Amino acid sequence: MPVEERPSLSSPFVRVAWASVLTQMAEQMALVAAPLAAVLVLGAGAPETALLQVAQTLPFLLLSIPFGLVIDRSSPKRVLVGCEALRAATLACTVALILLDSLTFGALLALGFVGAIGTVGVSVAIPSSVPQLVTRERLVDANQWLELGRSVAFISGPVIAGAIVSLAGAETAFVVATVACTAAAALLLRVDIPRALSPRTKAWSDVVSSVRFVLSNRLLRPMIVTSMVFNVGWFLIQSVFVVYAIDRLGMTAATVGAVMGVYGAGMVIGAFASRRLSRRITLGAMSVLGPIGGFIAAGLMAATVWMPLPALAYVAFFLFGLGPVLWSISTTSLRQAVTPMPMIGRVSSLLVVSTYGARPIGAGLGAVIAAGAGIEWCIAVAAVVFAAQLVLVLTSALPAVRELPAQAPETADAA
Repeated sequence: MPVEERPSLSSPFVRVAWASVLTQMAEQMALVAAPLAAVLVLGAGAPETALLQVAQTLPFLLLSIPFGLVIDRSSPKRVLVGCEALRAATLACTVALILLDSLTFGALLALGFVGAIGTVGVSVAIPSSVPQLVTRERLVDANQWLELGRSVAFISGPVIAGAIVSLAGAETAFVVATVACTAAAALLLRVDIPRALSPRTKAWSDVVSSVRFVLSNRLLRPMIVTSMVFNVGWFLIQSVFVVYAIDRLGMTAATVGAVMGVYGAGMVIGAFASRRLSRRITLGAMSVLGPIGGFIAAGLMAATVWMPLPALAYVAFFLFGLGPVLWSISTTSLRQAVTPMPMIGRVSSLLVVSTYGARPIGAGLGAVIAAGAGIEWCIAVAAVVFAAQLVLVLTSALPAVRELPAQAPETADAA
């Protein structure tokens, strides 16, 4: 039987996909270069680097929904280009301050916060643009390529940044990240993204209507809740893993880094495998693989409390990388298919809030449990959290989805 040839993805989407790779690469390099600059250039300690991480993630909580409103009322292209320009400007300012020997921790903190504003805009705008650049039948394929690019950036970005900082200094890593952001902005300038016409209503009314739509939709509601619970559990482990691995599992700094590399490898393999999986199993089944993988991984991590074997951590982190990619590809495609175009930006922003907003909650929970009961209890509680997210998704309507639903209504009222 001849293999059915599918039409190529549109050139505008290809430009957006390459821009996404460049911007993810720049983000990962900056996330590594900033704390290294704080330590190597400014002599900062652990409290300062923790505060820097807060500055780089806080905009996701504060500005995701406002960006969704802006995208629905104007144009994803304006947000994408403007945010890339903002990110490039903050990176260039960091380079200039280092070269002039004028960088202070306060300046690094402020520039990290402002640059993260651009990252939020890009994170909301790219998935909001995809349904306008590819046909409905190619949504899964498009999201597979986006996730593959993100996975590659998660592996190569930190490695490249670390190597550049050690060989040529933090300012050189920021220069490379600036070039990547500028190239992404140049690609996006050449993309024509159609604007979804959204009726002009009060901003608060728009937010309420999008929240109501998500919570009332049998597919979107479990996506939001499962993503939130998953990330609480994931960052509960992340917040204590380095100390746990060294003190309890007898690992070294090098082997801890290798575990992080295995996590990235899981992401890449998941992105590649998703293409074959999507042709052999239903979309709902593929979405469930992510929570299942997370639960098994958390169980393996919990087993290290009684059997402190580093090999279990390697397998766990591989599954932590593999599962979320399969989840992201399948659920992002479903979200884009069932959401009316006039509110695609707001719905995407709610997903960003549920995902990134849960991370400081998980990290804070880890700090409280570790201080009060010990690191082992963080691992045990995380296993319970991952069990909860699996129950949530298995009892929802997601596993029963066979393929992308029929055309989404044009308006939220019709939905």
